[in-house]
Amino acid sequence: MTSEEHDDPADGWFPESVAARYDVGGPSNDPAAITRTVDVLAELAGDGAALELAVGTGRIAAPLAARGVRVHGIELSRAMAARIAAKPGGDRVEVTIGDMTSTRVPGEFLLAYLVFNTIGNVTTQDAQVACFVNAAAHLRPGGRFVVEVGVPNLRRLPPGQDTVPFGIEPWEGGGYVGFDRYDTVTQEFTSNHVTVEGGHGRFRSIPFRYVWPSELDLMARIAGLRLVHRWADWDRSPFTAESRSHVSVWENPA
Repeated sequence: MTSEEHDDPADGWFPESVAARYDVGGPSNDPAAITRTVDVLAELAGDGAALELAVGTGRIAAPLAARGVRVHGIELSRAMAARIAAKPGGDRVEVTIGDMTSTRVPGEFLLAYLVFNTIGNVTTQDAQVACFVNAAAHLRPGGRFVVEVGVPNLRRLPPGQDTVPFGIEPWEGGGYVGFDRYDTVTQEFTSNHVTVEGGHGRFRSIPFRYVWPSELDLMARIAGLRLVHRWADWDRSPFTAESRSHVSVWENPA
């Protein structure tokens, strides 16, 4: 029986068939990248507790908990969350199954964070604002909310084109092609993935909503937060017009 046959519709876009492969390869699973991310989050959390929105398989939460930070996660997909406990530090991560735009967990946190473009999985502006409001509601005065997300790649769109390829990876007996398709009116886009292995093809299309840094700042202001840092990456390099992504930090004022 394949992992696709175990998929639960309640897990949304991250069912068992995705969760089973989520921690394999890709830039998000690079150990050096994970270490840089955890270094920054551990410093921001200090001696307080941290809340990860869309905690996934615990890629970041587990090593953060292994550093001694008290971590609670909110996750919609049971298939993803089921993999957290097996990771070093994962048994220390408390998980609540629910929607990150509305699910509340007890306690106050010094840090809330949302990494690896996951704000884009929230596909309406109203729901993205609700995500900021929910994060802010969990923060104690002086607490920080951190979002890591890509800058919309629209500069690569010539007039009349709505599709941008981002990955081509051939291998023996197959290969992979990835491309994004944008709607510049609604700010909706789909991330599309074509994989061929052993003579069989698989196509997966995931909906997103892209969001500009200035738009995120306005969402933060609606939630009562103020911007304190914006970096191009977890190494805290300056954010510039050429940056392809950003790590932004907003504070809950005292």
